[in-house]
Amino acid sequence: MPNLSHAALSPEKLPLDAFNGHLVLVGAGQMGGALLAGWLKLGLAPGRVTVIDPKPPATIRAIIDAHGIALDPPSPAIADVLVLAVKPQLADEVMPLVRHLVGKTTVVVSVMAGKTIARMEQVYGAQTAVVRTIPNTPAAVGRGITGAAANRHVGEAQRLLVDNLLSAVGRVEWLAREDWIDAVTAVSGSGPAYVFLLAETLAKAGVAAGLPPELAARLARATVEGAGELLHRSPAVEPATLRQNVTSPNGTTHAALQVLMAADGIDPIFAAAVAAATKRSRELAG
Repeated sequence: MPNLSHAALSPEKLPLDAFNGHLVLVGAGQMGGALLAGWLKLGLAPGRVTVIDPKPPATIRAIIDAHGIALDPPSPAIADVLVLAVKPQLADEVMPLVRHLVGKTTVVVSVMAGKTIARMEQVYGAQTAVVRTIPNTPAAVGRGITGAAANRHVGEAQRLLVDNLLSAVGRVEWLAREDWIDAVTAVSGSGPAYVFLLAETLAKAGVAAGLPPELAARLARATVEGAGELLHRSPAVEPATLRQNVTSPNGTTHAALQVLMAADGIDPIFAAAVAAATKRSRELAG
């Protein structure tokens, strides 16, 4: 495992309009597009960005065109920051194609699942500054969270810049160890799917209890949305406390939690699910 640097620091936020280098975004799909939109919203000058993508989605292409951002130029300049946001199955094909954009002072930022720092050092050089990240899909609405691990070649100024770039779509957690990425993937990377499944499952349970399907779906969706917002607006309150606040002794919520928190309830199921996702993440990185 590469030696990681500055993992526990919480950087000062700097305005992206102060960036005077060259940023190259490789891949403008769902995550790359969310990052690009976030950067522009925070003041990154469009002239500082080059996008490499043969077929960006129409919504992202409209942003690129509206801001006059360079798209697939024939001879782009060496990048100060190279952000790789391509699908994992295309990564091994695409990474070598942009090797010429990496110079001695470039920091390579991976937003690709399953590609280790060692693999990127193999492609771009053992002395290359590399940050490996795992964001999640709420980045599309600016409410994502990204786990990030840096190799020992990432300088403080580079780490601050990368933190600011990633913060454009939500919070950033710097990891002391790269191998934590697999568990981060299982908890927050895959986590939105678990929440969506909760909404589905709650609606099905409502139907089983006698509600019309459309009503059950509306109730379940609004409940998950509202509970998430309450959690967001209560940063100093532990989730357990919020749960207890809803739970009257011997009331309806208490009856339900007796089932969910039983020895064979939600805890072992989630532990097994996260373990399975962690294992699969390690297999993909292997």
